[in-house]
Amino acid sequence: MNVAYINPFISATVACFKNMVFVDAKQSAPQVKKEPFPRYDISGIIGLSGGAQGAISLCFPMQSALDIVSKMVGAPVTEAGVDLADAVGEIANIIAGFAKRDLIGLNLSISLPNVIINSHVLSGLTGVPTIIVPFTSQLGSFAMEVSLKTN
Repeated sequence: MNVAYINPFISATVACFKNMVFVDAKQSAPQVKKEPFPRYDISGIIGLSGGAQGAISLCFPMQSALDIVSKMVGAPVTEAGVDLADAVGEIANIIAGFAKRDLIGLNLSISLPNVIINSHVLSGLTGVPTIIVPFTSQLGSFAMEVSLKTN
């Protein structure tokens, strides 16, 4: 995977959090995902197709997701449910859409978001490295996972 493809997703994440959640998301060093894979409480996943195949996932500890979504919607979200899942899926969708604009040469299409709630591990495409980008914010930490295989 060309690591240059990661930068649009990082920029989109920072912009989304600044404009939609009203907090600064600070990126830590990207790393190749290796076993043992990290466990997450809730993840929003967007499939990518076109000139590349793969996915982008926004992955949260539960408390971070609750605090981030509460800030975004301007009302308390206190438990995992439809409202939390919808908001996490929408954040992933916004980030994928922003990044797609900067990856014009790949002619990407993005899927509808899928959201997983409960302790889980994400597995990417076989033989395609997944890059994990950790983020911190005043509302908690989260991670972005990107895996892309170009044609």
